[in-house]
Parts: sequence; C-alpha cells; structure tokens
Amino acid sequence: MSSPFMRMWGAPILLAILTTVGLISALLGDGVWDYVSAVALGLPVLLCIWFGLRRKKQTVS
Repeated sequence: MSSPFMRMWGAPILLAILTTVGLISALLGDGVWDYVSAVALGLPVLLCIWFGLRRKKQTVS
C-alpha cells in the first residue's frame, strides 16, 4: 500500500530528479553524458506532452 504523499508527489519528485540529473550531466559531462542529458531532459517534456494531449482528448469527447 502506498502512502497518500507518494501517490500525490511521487511522479513530480521523480521528474525533478530526472531533470536535475539531465542538467548536471549536460553541464559537467561530455560524450556519453550528452546522450544521458538529452534523454533525461527530453523524457519529462515528452511525458508532459503525452499527458496534455491525452487530457485534451478526454475533455473533447
């Protein structure tokens, strides 16, 4: 059973950690770290777009 706190804040905390890893790897790394930062920064953007479009389609119906 998950706590109400983690049900509400689990995904935003995970996205914040992923974004932080992406920003730090983009600033400090080179080579493979560039790909890590691209994935870590692109994934939250793609998730927001996906959930935004999903919500828009549900409200139209």
